[in-house]
Amino acid sequence: MKKIAVFADVQNLYYTVRQAYGCHFNYAALWADISQHGQIVEAYAYAIDRGDHKQQQFQQILRNLGFTVKLKPYIQRSDGSAKGDWDVGITIDIMDAALRVDEVVLASGDGDFDLLLEKIRSSHGVEAIAYGVPGLTAQSLVRAASRYVPIEGSLLLRN
Repeated sequence: MKKIAVFADVQNLYYTVRQAYGCHFNYAALWADISQHGQIVEAYAYAIDRGDHKQQQFQQILRNLGFTVKLKPYIQRSDGSAKGDWDVGITIDIMDAALRVDEVVLASGDGDFDLLLEKIRSSHGVEAIAYGVPGLTAQSLVRAASRYVPIEGSLLLRN
């Protein structure tokens, strides 16, 4: 059975799904969809910790599904902007996992990950699947992936 590692960029998913559809992303449907292709042996969700009760409940839901939730503190800069970026952490974890699995699934539309997907495909021979919101997913990421899965339909949590 194919071994799969899953990496969910929570901030990217939240904002792109909200912008495109006005609703939330369905992580349970993502898990079910990926499980049809093999065994999920590692799963990480990367989020920003604001210490908010609703966020903590959401993070517990992710843990109950099987994700390891990785948190970074929310940093408010003096100029009013905010910082909270997991790109380097996600990259390191994917590079490590690519040595142990047959397939890497990245749930993010962030084009910064295009070179990463190309690298793990060419250097480690793993499949690299990208889930992203149509129209808000970088075309370079779509091209770099072995397969692109549009976030739509059952992958959305409609109210």
